Amino acid sequence: MYAARTQSNMRVHLVLSLLVLLAALLLRLDRDYVVDLVIIIAIVLALELVNTSVEAIVDLLTVTHHPLAKTAKDVAAGAVLVASVAAIIVGYLVFYQGIINGGQRVFEMVATVPSNIAFVVLASVAIITIFAKAWVGRGSALQGGAISGHAALAFAAATLLAFLYQRPLPGLLAYFIAFLVAQSRVEARIHSVAEAVAGGVLGTVVALAVYLLVRMHPML
Repeated sequence: MYAARTQSNMRVHLVLSLLVLLAALLLRLDRDYVVDLVIIIAIVLALELVNTSVEAIVDLLTVTHHPLAKTAKDVAAGAVLVASVAAIIVGYLVFYQGIINGGQRVFEMVATVPSNIAFVVLASVAIITIFAKAWVGRGSALQGGAISGHAALAFAAATLLAFLYQRPLPGLLAYFIAFLVAQSRVEARIHSVAEAVAGGVLGTVVALAVYLLVRMHPML
């Protein structure tokens, strides 16, 4: 409970764990696959608890900045990162067959989507981003502001690629590149984490909305 209240990463892990388990239920995965998911989820959550414990102990024992204290926290956080990457790989391997079997009809429907959907999606994302920045009153079209335009465009493109390539791996790689784009904007201190996340959500939602609009109205 302490970790869930004080650590945003723990809350993210818990939400993702819930989504993964729901996906396993919807795709009707075999028990062996579910066991794999439970194990990797438990490992990630346990390491996040250890990381929280290390941070608390370091803060208790040190009153000034010390290189070893920073090392202890960084290494503990690194352990969580390693487990999280492993969880992504396990998730891909576990869900691959279920996605292929359950999503074949979706892939066939996507193949009929007009080719100009990419232009419409990216243009829509750019326009909405500009309006959002103008409404908040800070940032230019390509720099700063309340929403990361780079992250929005990157995630919109990744969403389209995930649909149009009809395979999970290209989609996963596209989202990974989009994540790197968003992370670079945060690392360069052009945007905050919240602004980068807002851009990613905007791009993904707009891409999905335009796709669904096209599917619901074939004449478009």
